[in-house]
Amino acid sequence: MPNDTKPRRDVAAPGRVKDLSSTANPIVKDLKALAAKKHRDETGLFLAEGLKLVLDALEAGWVLTTLLVAKAEIHNPLLAKTAARARAVGADVVEASAKVMEAVSRRDNPQSAIGVFRQKLVPLEKLAFGADGVVVALDRVRDPGNLGTILRTADAAGAKGVVLVGDCVDPFSVEAVRATMGSIFAVPLTRVAEDAFLRWRQGFAGLVAGTHMRGTVDYREPDYAGRPVVLLMGNEQAGLSEALAGACDRLLRIPQAGRADSLNLGVATGIMLFEARRKALKL
Repeated sequence: MPNDTKPRRDVAAPGRVKDLSSTANPIVKDLKALAAKKHRDETGLFLAEGLKLVLDALEAGWVLTTLLVAKAEIHNPLLAKTAARARAVGADVVEASAKVMEAVSRRDNPQSAIGVFRQKLVPLEKLAFGADGVVVALDRVRDPGNLGTILRTADAAGAKGVVLVGDCVDPFSVEAVRATMGSIFAVPLTRVAEDAFLRWRQGFAGLVAGTHMRGTVDYREPDYAGRPVVLLMGNEQAGLSEALAGACDRLLRIPQAGRADSLNLGVATGIMLFEARRKALKL
């Protein structure tokens, strides 16, 4: 096994195993750099922390390039089986020391596996609505926790996809991926500029419904069944932009009884999604 302190950036030939104990190794620096959006954009890669997330991604067919496994836990049957699976698909497997795992995950108690995957987005025009599918479109969502919650909820509700409109938080940040609990690998995801979304909307024959402070229609009133639906949800502070609000067929409100004048974006999206899917889910 080569000395892992040498300044080499080739982890190993694909499908081979490498031992890594030094946090000064350039490989570790490259992996730590994936915490920054700039590096994720340049490489097209991102990190998924935890054995469950790695397995979810592999089951969904996402491309694994490197798998870091905690050397001290490689005796775990499921972890060993996952490492063998990674080698079988041509990924590099790195048996890492506890210090390396901590350095890459930025946690004192890191999980036993960290996967490096290729990002995957679906073009907006390729989203498969079907006859009555529901897609969530998010206007400038900024909080990774909110985005993760929405992706998880979209997965649970059987939504056909999530569209990120405008300047949104990166869905491939460690925080967002972690918050999805694996649903990022199950829900088609699209990124698009606002003007491109508005051009696409002109040819969309289904219902576009958005929540808005000026909404006068109760969110339970529209008939969502029997046609494709886009649910437009606004930015956490500013709500929907004027252009996107103007593109809606209906501006909706969620009635509230207390003093709060708005709901958390993740909560509001969950309410809207399950109402739009209520008949299909037989709720």
